[in-house]
Amino acid sequence: MTQVLRGKVAVITGGTRGFGLAVARAYAAEGAAVVISGRTAQAVESVVAGLTAAGAQASGLRADAAEAAQVQTLAAFALQKHGRFDVWVNNAGTSAPFGPTFAASPDEFERIVRTNILGVYHGTRAALEHFLPRRAGKLINVLGRGARSPVPLQNAYGSSKAWVRSFTAALAKEYVQSGVGIFALAPGMMRTDLLLRPTAYRGYDERLAGAYTTVLRMWSQPPEVAARKAVWLASAATDGRTGLTPQVMGPGAMLGGALREALRRLAGRPAEPIDVQVVTLPAEPFGTPEASR
Repeated sequence: MTQVLRGKVAVITGGTRGFGLAVARAYAAEGAAVVISGRTAQAVESVVAGLTAAGAQASGLRADAAEAAQVQTLAAFALQKHGRFDVWVNNAGTSAPFGPTFAASPDEFERIVRTNILGVYHGTRAALEHFLPRRAGKLINVLGRGARSPVPLQNAYGSSKAWVRSFTAALAKEYVQSGVGIFALAPGMMRTDLLLRPTAYRGYDERLAGAYTTVLRMWSQPPEVAARKAVWLASAATDGRTGLTPQVMGPGAMLGGALREALRRLAGRPAEPIDVQVVTLPAEPFGTPEASR
């Protein structure tokens, strides 16, 4: 069977867990050499060792996507290791606690913005500095809930993903004749720690726990499902098709998930157990439920 990414080099930020790790494994399985980053050297070393033991050509570097200098060092590392890179995936991101916008302190809000917005900006700049002179390469920016419409009680995260969508779409138009593929990928709900170990501000934790597991049963998937779409975006199948924004969980899949849940209830079958552990955090004074009444 032909490996569609054989001979390619791919850089994946936030590649030590969750969706980033699933993408790294999927790329490696398709023949790509992968370069991953993460916030701790121990996590990077552990994942690289695991990928290598499985037969992958893998390397990595500790790098915080929110720090421009560290992202540039990651790009330089990939170039030193391989002489070039062909794919760059801006996957590094952080979630926000469930609750109203001003339940978060300014420092917490800025933390989310720095990772989810500046991390994509820095990674995109590093990638295009290499891709544009070559007139080749694939940039993939990862979206999330809130990219297409506002999400109350998830404003910091949702707004950051709306920015990523707009930023990526504008770039694709600016560089439409460059030969570089610029894409945004909406992977949908994935069963990673981001969803299974959520945080919530006090007073909103019970609301999150209530219908949350039902939503996960209906619409969440293993990250390996979305990773297959990331493989497709990185492959020759998307050559000359810059600006694509594929959704892994489209309206049809969402309807199917809701229908399966309804049929399960009608048949009286037991629900699939999903281990969700909500971590409760204190809220800023005017971010409590009482303040919003």
